[in-house]
Amino acid sequence: MKKVVVYTDGGARGNPGPGGYGAILTFGKHRRELKGAFDHTTNNRMELMAVISALESLSESCQVLLHSDSKYVIDALTKNWLKGWKRKGWIKSDKKPVLNQDLWRLLDAAASRHEMTWKWVKGHAGNPLNERCDELVHEAVDAGNLQTDQGYLDQQSASDEGKLL
Repeated sequence: MKKVVVYTDGGARGNPGPGGYGAILTFGKHRRELKGAFDHTTNNRMELMAVISALESLSESCQVLLHSDSKYVIDALTKNWLKGWKRKGWIKSDKKPVLNQDLWRLLDAAASRHEMTWKWVKGHAGNPLNERCDELVHEAVDAGNLQTDQGYLDQQSASDEGKLL
């Protein structure tokens, strides 16, 4: 299995607001950068999109060491929150529905193809690849070619009706 190192970041301006994600994948001397942006989304959704985008871009199963500065993402995976949410029908311990279920399901499917190691890194602390991912987030949003985050809109609509996806 190939060993791939991944760094990811995501963010939104306004939270919710326009947001983007960035990811860097390295394999030996090879390096690939990914980025994307949405017109109305949240920080957490973009953190998830960064991971999903990176994992889905791999054409074969790999050993992946994934770095993220998102405690939301890393804790959900290393503290088995995701497994618990799935087991309990996507309900959290506080009896409320899990937010961003659409993306958690995609992340779960994408990660299942690989041997994953998850590592939290402190954001904005001088780590060159983490800093570059942050730049990719801003480049994507500033480029102005923003997609619609339909999952976020659906989640908001369901919330307005008193139920979450």
